[in-house]
Parts: sequence; structure tokens; C-alpha cells
Amino acid sequence: MKEDESSLIKRILELVVDFPRFAYRRITRLLRSEGWRVNAKRVYRLWRQEGLKVRKKTIKRRRLGSSEGGIVRRRAEHKDHVWSVDFIFE
Repeated sequence: MKEDESSLIKRILELVVDFPRFAYRRITRLLRSEGWRVNAKRVYRLWRQEGLKVRKKTIKRRRLGSSEGGIVRRRAEHKDHVWSVDFIFE
């Protein structure tokens, strides 16, 4: 292990806290812009060694209808039971 590797790991962890959606390639670019002499393979090796992963983006689900008895999401009870929902405007 090189003498600067522990400080590099520390800096990678700091960047991951600041930018949780950045993967190792983007972290490599940030490190290079700061003056570190690293390549993506080295950062990837340290990334795996530290057990880092990029968090998946959570998808927001829209609510259907209103609480006064609007559209209700129904589960299919048998084959070809629920296909679509009709909207009627008055």
C-alpha cells in the first residue's frame, strides 16, 4: 500500500459524502481536478475495497384519485381482469 493511499481513501470518502450520486469515474475526475495523480482503475479498486456503491434514485409514485372515493388501484383477481381505467368528464 502506497503512503498516499490512506489520504486518497479519506478524500474519496469525503467526496462520496458530498456527492452520493457520483460513481467512481466522476470521483476520479474530481480528484484529478484537485491535483491527485490517479487513474480510474486505481479509484475503482479502492472503491470496491471500501465497499462503496452508488445509491439508486427513488422514484416518486403518484397517488391515484382523491380520498373522497376517486380512482382506486385494483389488483387483478384473474387473467384479463384489470386492463385500464376510464375517465369521464362532465
